[in-house]
Amino acid sequence: MKPETAGKMKFGVLGLVCGAVVAMIIGFAWGGWTTSGTTKTMTEEAVLASQAAICVAQFMKQPNHEEKLKELGEIDSWNRAEFIEKEGWDKMPGQKKADDGVSQACAEELGLLIKK
Repeated sequence: MKPETAGKMKFGVLGLVCGAVVAMIIGFAWGGWTTSGTTKTMTEEAVLASQAAICVAQFMKQPNHEEKLKELGEIDSWNRAEFIEKEGWDKMPGQKKADDGVSQACAEELGLLIKK
């Protein structure tokens, strides 16, 4: 290989590596790229939020939801999730057991509806 060809190859490979690094920095920082772990976390948070919304809807669908809301307001905030689990509002249609965290997220959303 000629010396000038070797120099061109060296700078070409160096430019390729530097370009790839710059592209990754720009992509992850400003381009919206995510890793699979971040995507999984975002998906789990979205599913939990939608299930909590369904739990609130199931709560509000009850004919005596205003009385239950007052009853929920009288319970300490750290025990509200247990109340929701006991009543079964955190179970999604077709589920036998609710997913983890749904009752707590539902209790937090219902806490916003409680009139003090």
